[in-house]
This record gives sequence, C-alpha cells and structure tokens, in this order.
Amino acid sequence: MKLHAADVSFAYGRREVLRGLDCELADGAITAIVGANASGKSTLLRAMARLIEPQSGSVLLDGTPIGKVPTREVARRVGFLPQSPVAPEGLTVGDLVARGRYPHQRLGRPQSAHDRERIDWALSATDTTALRDRPLDQLSGGQRQRVWIAMVLAQDTPVLLLDEPTTYLDLAHQLEVLDLLAELNERDGRTIALVLHDLNQACRYADVLVAMRDGAVYAAGPPAEIVDATLVAEVLDLRAEVIEDPVSGAPLCIPLDRAARAAVMRPPAVRATSSS
Repeated sequence: MKLHAADVSFAYGRREVLRGLDCELADGAITAIVGANASGKSTLLRAMARLIEPQSGSVLLDGTPIGKVPTREVARRVGFLPQSPVAPEGLTVGDLVARGRYPHQRLGRPQSAHDRERIDWALSATDTTALRDRPLDQLSGGQRQRVWIAMVLAQDTPVLLLDEPTTYLDLAHQLEVLDLLAELNERDGRTIALVLHDLNQACRYADVLVAMRDGAVYAAGPPAEIVDATLVAEVLDLRAEVIEDPVSGAPLCIPLDRAARAAVMRPPAVRATSSS
C-alpha cells in the first residue's frame, strides 16, 4: 500500500509549515522522520492521516487523493497515533483499546470473536493486559502511552503512522515498542512511519530516514547513506561525530563535548593589525 505526500504545502494562518514537500512512504518498510522542533514532522503525519487538508498538493493513497477515499475505508487502511492523544473522561483501558476495532464493525453489531482476539493481542503486545479494567486517568504517562499504542494496533491496519510513540516511556519500554514495530514490519510487511526525536534509535530501526528542515525534506534514504556530521548539523543544529554503531552497524551520532561544540560555533577571531 502506497502513501504519498505530493508537493504538499500547509500553513497555520500566516505561518507556513510545509513547503512543497514531497514524501512517499516506502511500501512495506519502516520510515523514521526526524528534524528539529517546528520542522513540520507532525504536520506531515497529520496530512498523511487525512486530519488536515493541504492548501496545495495532495496526499495519495494507492494513487487516489485521500480526501476522496471514504472515511471508514481510510481508517481500515491507515492507523494514526497523534503526539498528545486525548480520551473522554472515565474511559477504561479496555474501552479505549476496543475503539480501535470501530472501523471494522458494522453499526449496532457486537464485537466479533476476531475483534476480541485482536484486542487481546494488542493488550498483550504492549504489556497492558493487567490494566484492562483500570480507568485511563489512574495510569502513569508511560502506561497511557502504551495503551494508546495498543488501540492503534487493535485497529489492525496495513499502514501505521505514529507521532513520537516512545514519548513518556523509559528506555526499556521504548525499545520494546520499537522492537514490536520492527516485528510487525518483518512478519506482516506493514508500512510504518514514525516521528522520532532520538536520531540513534531512528538510524537503528528505520529502513528509510526522512530528515526534515523548515517544512521540506532535506534528505531521504537509508540511514547509512545519508546520515553524517553535515546532516546532523544542518537538520538538528548539533555538532557531532557520526560513527558506525558497534552493535547494529547503523550510523551512531556522538555529540561533541561542550568545549568542542563552543569552539566549532565560535566565530573566527579578528587578527589585530599594528599601525606604523
């Protein structure tokens, strides 16, 4: 399944966020989107999920403008986890995860055995089964994040768009979530795009890296082919060395220490001249 943002521009009022951006998700691959704050990463995902309509250009789902695809059909094919999801008060974990099955259910029909199996699997995959009857407002931030991920997994779509899915999670749970997404990709061939702030995690898990700067794609390709010190400086405004990760072989970003960063950023001294 192909999802393609073609020459997309979008603005919030007078503030242009996306500028003629072109980004096609590699079918059956994991794409990580990285960039500085306010570079347009979240807006790109929202456009691809049909939550916002571009002012120009279009988002194509298998070649069809996504705005012309029925809403329920989009929800069956594209799952989306926003950066800061909000649920109605009083909802339990089980209630929220069950909502992921709504696109597959007919109005007024009870859950099928398949629906219940997918809900149970999503809870188990995110280690939230024991929380099933707990109200969401009694959970920690990390627990809530895993429950939201479970809801998107229960939706069981061939395309997953996740905006900072590791937010609020400790390192062990971050890696569990990323390992799960990698497993879904390898086992089912799901197309996955996720916004990550950790460049090293993005390089380790992604087949394709999309680096954004000022609302446009600065570079895109396999991490090993595009990530170097220049990209890190231009995209993240960070002075660093990029070496090979001794574990994964992916690019590994090592920020320079404070003194070295200051020396790199310091303007050249003006040489004094003597008068005679």
